[in-house]
Amino acid sequence: MEYRDLAKLMKDGAAELGVDLNETAISAFSVYLEELKAWNRKINLTSIDSDREVIIRHFLDSLTPYRYIKGTERLLDIGAGAGFPGIPLKIADPSIEVTLIDSIGKKVYFMRNIIRKLGLKGIEAISGRVEDKSLIGKYGARFDCVISRAFTGLGRFLELSLPYVRTGGSIVAIKGPSYKDELKGAGKIGLDGPRIYEVKVPFEERFTTLVIFKKR
Repeated sequence: MEYRDLAKLMKDGAAELGVDLNETAISAFSVYLEELKAWNRKINLTSIDSDREVIIRHFLDSLTPYRYIKGTERLLDIGAGAGFPGIPLKIADPSIEVTLIDSIGKKVYFMRNIIRKLGLKGIEAISGRVEDKSLIGKYGARFDCVISRAFTGLGRFLELSLPYVRTGGSIVAIKGPSYKDELKGAGKIGLDGPRIYEVKVPFEERFTTLVIFKKR
């Protein structure tokens, strides 16, 4: 995809989601796209190989929570994989302090490569399992928002997130159509909610569902 086409797709799509991307951010997404494609030839980061589909289904979809997490100072992305949604949210709002956790070392190396390539500050990628007591001891109750996209079932995600979010903070699950079934089995001890928001994905006839809880 030509840079000008990528820039228009990103800027117009982000605007639909309430995000005003400047030239620095658009350039960062261009580098992110090229690195994702290069690394994807060696390790399995995504099954999507079209530039347009990566932009829509990964970059823009990662920005769907943007307007709902305004005011967040510290964000934790659990099961971040190739950096979604944490890195796109960081690019869109550099003021957010972001921590990315994944248990697969190769994916963590990729995220660290992106952070280094883009010169991002106030963001780190950690290799580990969120249930590990050492991580909970270091990062427990530190975050204003814990978020995840296509990581695990809602009940399990809430269980894993609870130790990391501060009182009054939010837990945000980015979900597809199956979220209603997952809600039935989700324990909500110590949480208020959920608030449900269906956000139209730019350029597509589908919606991403945000399921948001608040820690009492």
